[in-house]
Amino acid sequence: MRKKMKLLIALQNCDRRIEETSKKRDECPIRMASLDNEVRKAEASMNELEEKLEAVKKERRQVERDIEDLEARKKKSQAKLSSVSTNKEYRAALKEIEELDRNRSLFEDKALELMEQVEQLEGEIGAAAKGLEELKKRTEADKRAIQQEMKNLDECLDDLVKEREQLCAKVDRELLSRYNMLRERRGGLAVSPVISGVCQTCHMGIPPQKFNELIRGDSLMSCPNCQRIIYWGEDEKLKSESGGAKG
Repeated sequence: MRKKMKLLIALQNCDRRIEETSKKRDECPIRMASLDNEVRKAEASMNELEEKLEAVKKERRQVERDIEDLEARKKKSQAKLSSVSTNKEYRAALKEIEELDRNRSLFEDKALELMEQVEQLEGEIGAAAKGLEELKKRTEADKRAIQQEMKNLDECLDDLVKEREQLCAKVDRELLSRYNMLRERRGGLAVSPVISGVCQTCHMGIPPQKFNELIRGDSLMSCPNCQRIIYWGEDEKLKSESGGAKG
């Protein structure tokens, strides 16, 4: 009977490792997608800076055209000075020139401000481009490492599946069917140790008489509460098979 239980414990440990390895394997593509997402965010951030730079350059070009227009209007106003015939017309022409000069000064200040923005944005874009390049290199290295990890996990899964098949071949068909049913209905755990009269999975007490029967190990027994197949957890031979794990 102990031989049957050792097989079931080994099978459950194998199933646990398969589940854990499968979970790690399933997480790999998610991790890779997360890395790609970080690159896309960095690219979007740099694109936003480039669009902002283009908008500032466009505004600066417009301001420069406005300055040229004011200069052309000033020349026309200056030309009027030589042709005016009255003091009133002369003062009006001077006032117009002064107004054009004030406007030009405002536009020149704006052009200078925009130039500073251009320089700042170009610096930010340069830093962002360098950071993006480094991020891409790290991402590619990390993805290669994850791909290697996936390969290793796939190989591990193949070995575990083969190990499970070998174990299943040694378990009685009826007992294997019972094990698989319990595993499906009890959250992946079909077998549980009992220590000090307590099932280590559902944490319910086993009646003393049943616990004594369990210690003798004459037959396979089930927990009266969770129906899992139980074994005496302090049986040294079974403990070595279960690795000392509970539940």
